[in-house]
Amino acid sequence: MRRTVFHEEHEAFRSTIRDFIAAEVAPVYHEWEAAGHAPRDFYYKLGELGVFGIEVPEEYGGAGERSFKFNAVISEELARAGVSFGGSSVHTALCLPYLLKYANEEQKKRWLPGFVSGEIMTAIAMTEPGTGSDLAGMKTTAKLSEDGTHYVLNGAKTFITGGVLADRVLVCCRTSPPDPQDRRGGISILVVDTRSEGYAVGRKLDKLGLKTSDTAELSFSDVKVPVEDLLGEEGKAFGYLTHNLPQERLGIAVSAYAQASAAVRFATEYVRERTVFGRTVAEFQNTKFVLADCKAEVDAAQAVVDRALEAHDAGELTPADAASAKLFCTEVAARVIDKCLQLHGGYGYMMEYPIARLYADTRVTRIYGGTSEVMRSIIAKSLGL
Repeated sequence: MRRTVFHEEHEAFRSTIRDFIAAEVAPVYHEWEAAGHAPRDFYYKLGELGVFGIEVPEEYGGAGERSFKFNAVISEELARAGVSFGGSSVHTALCLPYLLKYANEEQKKRWLPGFVSGEIMTAIAMTEPGTGSDLAGMKTTAKLSEDGTHYVLNGAKTFITGGVLADRVLVCCRTSPPDPQDRRGGISILVVDTRSEGYAVGRKLDKLGLKTSDTAELSFSDVKVPVEDLLGEEGKAFGYLTHNLPQERLGIAVSAYAQASAAVRFATEYVRERTVFGRTVAEFQNTKFVLADCKAEVDAAQAVVDRALEAHDAGELTPADAASAKLFCTEVAARVIDKCLQLHGGYGYMMEYPIARLYADTRVTRIYGGTSEVMRSIIAKSLGL
């Protein structure tokens, strides 16, 4: 079926991204996997390409696009090639919305031009050891100095994607103790300079998948953060964090759909070439039926994603809508990629084949951005249950 969600400008952008991936990423991707992250100078190339500035207003060096569809194009092309842009997706998909909505004019002028060029790479630090999804339970603190010029930040964070190479980290912390009547109050966001004394990057975490994104533990020991680097209002950050969740979950849904679609293509190409018992694997009825089932599921996921993209651009994507899209697409991806790996036989278990990378990379989509169980709770609540 013909897709109507993308237009001429999106397809022109798709062609540019596809050529860039073929020239700058695919030939060296195995080196990034071995290193555990993309090289720092690669992010300057993404800046030159305009990837970081798509949604940034023109006065700060960006393109000023409001549509999320360009981000969707990038996700689809990365999945198609079986690669990623390292940890940079956090920079644009997670951090940028906070800067655009909550940074004041002085902060935007100070940070956004570097954000667009790749000179200032960002990450966001929410999760802490022992708290997981319970953001209200965070223990990292920031106390205002007696003279009111800076905060003193202490604590630790974990699972911070982009944390190794980041230049600024949006650190969620408690600027006042929790109120038993409102555990969500008292949380603020500080945009911390990673060169600050007392800021430390701990272990670079060894993940099951997403090998080219640098995910790390961070610690803060009496880090001085100027009050000018407080993002938004003090104590209001919990509301900020929930505001961006629909877009974050839409992005995950798009990636999951794209990975499932790519898996079907990889498997179809493989079974046409692989021979068993004197016949190509594609000739067996089981192969045809499995891929037919996978194609039908991918078509359904595409419809969900396209409808969600249109709703998001129209400002109509609700938290329940986004949760539904994420739940459906990530669960589809899990089933489809598993079946497509099976059709590869033993070679599907080898990391040199993109299907193996997809299998490992996709697993986290049912965890981050809210687990599948949390998505079901949100959807059930929207039903009045």
